[in-house]
Amino acid sequence: MGSTGSIGTQSLEVIDEMRSMRGENSGDYNVFALCANNNVELLENQVRKFKPEFCVVYDESSANDLRIKLKDTSTKILSGIDGINFIASHEKTDYVINALMGEIGLRPTLTAIRAEKSVGLANKETLVAAGDIVKAEAKKSGADILPIDSEHCAIWQCIQGENKQDTEKLILTASGGPFYGRKREDLQKVTVADALRHPTWKMGKKITVDSATMMNKGLELIEACHLFDVSPDNVDIIIHRESIIHSLVQFIDKSVKAQLSLPDMKLCIQYALTYNNSGGKREKSKCKELDLTELKNLSFAKPDDETFIFPELARFAIKEGGILPAVMNAANEIAVGLFLKEKIKFLDIFDSVKKTVADWEHKNIKNPNIDDIIESAEDVKRNFVSKYI
Repeated sequence: MGSTGSIGTQSLEVIDEMRSMRGENSGDYNVFALCANNNVELLENQVRKFKPEFCVVYDESSANDLRIKLKDTSTKILSGIDGINFIASHEKTDYVINALMGEIGLRPTLTAIRAEKSVGLANKETLVAAGDIVKAEAKKSGADILPIDSEHCAIWQCIQGENKQDTEKLILTASGGPFYGRKREDLQKVTVADALRHPTWKMGKKITVDSATMMNKGLELIEACHLFDVSPDNVDIIIHRESIIHSLVQFIDKSVKAQLSLPDMKLCIQYALTYNNSGGKREKSKCKELDLTELKNLSFAKPDDETFIFPELARFAIKEGGILPAVMNAANEIAVGLFLKEKIKFLDIFDSVKKTVADWEHKNIKNPNIDDIIESAEDVKRNFVSKYI
């Protein structure tokens, strides 16, 4: 799901590499379905290469275009959220990679989990908006949720073979984005091009802006609490500009374990994709080797919480619980979208999201169901510009 985005395209590259190393006809990694929003040209190429049984295009008119382009193939073209949920729960689906962007990824995740599918989760919004509900459904069905991002994959690797009760603290690393070291007054004239100039990672536009504001660390903090069942007070964030150490775990004896590698999302995609299939054993990859002798420096610093307010705002939101994390996420999604369209300024992202959370703090629903979460997020989006910009 999200096959034409950054994670989706790299996931298909990993699958292609695994198939080439194991043999094209090994049967271990076959693409049953692809799903994306409206990138018809890339979807057509992906379908012709991987020959899935189904391809879902969220946008109906784009789905019709793709049907015409692929009329010479046997791939069935579906559309809309019904099509996405259909492939998420299909009896032939074993493993779902959810790399959809935004809250649209929430319901398909729940559909896959309820159908007892393993889910490689790259959609941050699923756990941020509805982590308690998603975890409860996974516990009920026995479905696995396997994180596809560098920080949570690093933590996951560090706790292998350890007793959970021995874990004292999770430490998420952050590159600091393109504006590390700048104060609020230095960010008044930031352009979209400036915000998209990430120092180490190549990602989609939305997540790159989230990195520039450090909202990505706020979302990852909330995700970590749900994935690893820890208190937000036991999750730290540190700046590590080189992006070589992807996260760390501190244990009760004060030992610290870290996972190091060159910045390459394909490593954590492969780890999550192959984990169940290989019984937890590592598999060879085509990722570039880290040469420690070439490293000039590994630096660490505390984040500037006064300028980059989102990690601490996220900590507050998850402590308050209820619909507040979903509200914060929805506000950020809209604000980033407006910034990318050059309709608001960079600093407006911080101010509008902070205002939204403060407003909704007083009408929080403490034990929401999935409809409460989705409706509150939609309410934020409907009224965002008039109330918070």
